[in-house]
Amino acid sequence: MFVDKVRIYVKGGDGGAGCLSFRREAHVPKGGPDGGDGGHGGNVVLEADQSVSSLLDYRFKHHFKATRGTHGMGKRMHGATGDDLILKVPVGTVVHEYSEEKKETGELIADLTHDGERVIVAEGGHGGRGNIHFVTSTRRAPAFAELGEPAQECWIELEMKLMADAALVGVPSAGKSSLIARMSAARPKIADYPFTTLVPNLGVVQGDEHNFVVADIPGLIEGAHEGKGLGHEFLRHIERTALIVHVVDMTGGYEGRDPVEDYRIINNELAMYADELAQRPRIVVANKVDVPGTEDAVRRLKEEVRKDAIAAANGNEFADGVDEASRVFEISALTGKGVDSLIHAIADKVFELRSAAKEAQEGEVQYDQVWQHKREQRDRKYTVRKLSDGIFRVEGVQIERMVVQTDWENDEALSFLQHRFNRLGLEKELLKAGAVNGDEIRILGRAFEFETAESTEDIFAELDD
Repeated sequence: MFVDKVRIYVKGGDGGAGCLSFRREAHVPKGGPDGGDGGHGGNVVLEADQSVSSLLDYRFKHHFKATRGTHGMGKRMHGATGDDLILKVPVGTVVHEYSEEKKETGELIADLTHDGERVIVAEGGHGGRGNIHFVTSTRRAPAFAELGEPAQECWIELEMKLMADAALVGVPSAGKSSLIARMSAARPKIADYPFTTLVPNLGVVQGDEHNFVVADIPGLIEGAHEGKGLGHEFLRHIERTALIVHVVDMTGGYEGRDPVEDYRIINNELAMYADELAQRPRIVVANKVDVPGTEDAVRRLKEEVRKDAIAAANGNEFADGVDEASRVFEISALTGKGVDSLIHAIADKVFELRSAAKEAQEGEVQYDQVWQHKREQRDRKYTVRKLSDGIFRVEGVQIERMVVQTDWENDEALSFLQHRFNRLGLEKELLKAGAVNGDEIRILGRAFEFETAESTEDIFAELDD
């Protein structure tokens, strides 16, 4: 089964809790704090793997979770870090955020185009700090520790786009499957009716000097850019190819279509789907020329292709590249006529295009760094809403994590939480929103009374948050 688009839920491992502990040794009546830190939770990581050909592994299983960190212990013994969960995906997988509630695709997370490329999609929670971290000149024996940080969790959308060098495109029954079978060891289903090919097929072609990967894209129909005939499902696999090989059936098929009109329809659909595809280098192939009576159709197609080449050269018929762009390869996928020269031309063009693209790849995006930076910026933001007179709601990823990490049965831990809020400027934002002493402040499922933090600020001024 070929699966090229899935949505999955990922969650990192929660961090382990820090330990509240004091030294207890013979002849040491007042030992200091020695609580160890909790271990960090494991991350959920996507890794591009060239041995994976589809997203089938995620077709029926949708929930993935990394292991959590273990709790810290006394004698400064830190908890173990949870294991990362590595999810293998095909090279060419695009990763987006996904809102399960709104059923909408969100921001781009990564575009994994190289074997071994990785991105963290759900970071594990940090382990809570043991009480050894909260010693200050005024607090010699802190009687609190942090709980583990909850891990990141989200829905993501995985969309596979084939990483072929050249893509065979055309209307149904243009002979694309026969051509890829002739050019490579690929053995797609071949029959004399439209839409025989329902999923893309890949084949490796050996040229005289250079090899290349060719994709047989299922037939496109008019309106494909709007999704007709599963157009979107097929067109996205053309986006990454360096070269488009436009296959035209010179017989018009059993419907008696006009080959030149078929050529125009496919060009229009590519342009309507993505402007960049209209400028993509291409080779035009006149297929089935072994059938008698196709000479006139071949002549008209050549005229049309040359018109397009001249138009692309801004009307200059003698511009460099016009002759190459207007060349039409006359072949027969059935008999093999002209296929060898076509393979040679595709191999040379692909090598030229891929070589030119290498410089751009040297400065490729480090998604782990970019996505993590964006996520941290977004997590730091929070909002204050007035629900009614005397009641306010605070919402934000980072501030909610602080609440979860706090032991609400420990007064010292609550005082430290107040200090952390002030470091974020929460008190000022609440005052701006109209909060006064005695108002109720709600964060997640917790509620507490608002009061200025002058006294606690003095106490914890030396703490390193």
